Amino acid sequence: MSGKLIVIDGIDGSGKTTQIELLIKYFSERDFPYQTISFPRYEHNLYGKLIRRYLAGEFGSISQVNPYLVALAYAGDRALAKPLIEEWLRGGKVVIINRYVSSSKAHLGANLPEEKREEFFKWLDDLEYKTNNIPKEDFTILLDVDPKIGQQNVQKDHRVDLHESNIEHEQKAAKIYFELSQAEENWVVIDCMENGKMRPKEQIHQEIVKSLSSYLI
Repeated sequence: MSGKLIVIDGIDGSGKTTQIELLIKYFSERDFPYQTISFPRYEHNLYGKLIRRYLAGEFGSISQVNPYLVALAYAGDRALAKPLIEEWLRGGKVVIINRYVSSSKAHLGANLPEEKREEFFKWLDDLEYKTNNIPKEDFTILLDVDPKIGQQNVQKDHRVDLHESNIEHEQKAAKIYFELSQAEENWVVIDCMENGKMRPKEQIHQEIVKSLSSYLI
């Protein structure tokens, strides 16, 4: 496949959707071949609808739900998108994905004791990349935000879900994201904070474009 798969990830409220919208504008103005997709796809399939029910707390609190079982729903949603993503990649397009396997590692791994996370990550990699055989990401951009600020950002937009309402969960997820950025290949971390506040979205966008330009050339 001649295209590239780029993941934009980070905790809730880190500005993923905003930055992808800015990338869409940037690529469109330059006639650059791209496609975007966002996970979970809540209304596209049964897996997405199941995830929405989980995040609404229908199956219990974070501590009551088995992360392995929830991971199956997230993975199923991505597996259904596999043919579309592969078609885009074969067409030589840059595919920008809002949340991917790294999101399940961070958010569902946060629901496990620290000593059990490595085993979960290995199981998740086997499920997603071997069993379901979804495309492996080429490059991951992590938007690094203070969890408290991220939670405030989310609360401005909509009613918070099971993850977003739990600051301890967001703090654990942020820690896992950073650890993944250090342990896995082809990650870049964009610091979205300055003096305790979110940096202007345009500044963050410029850093993302710079990191992508050096990678895609």
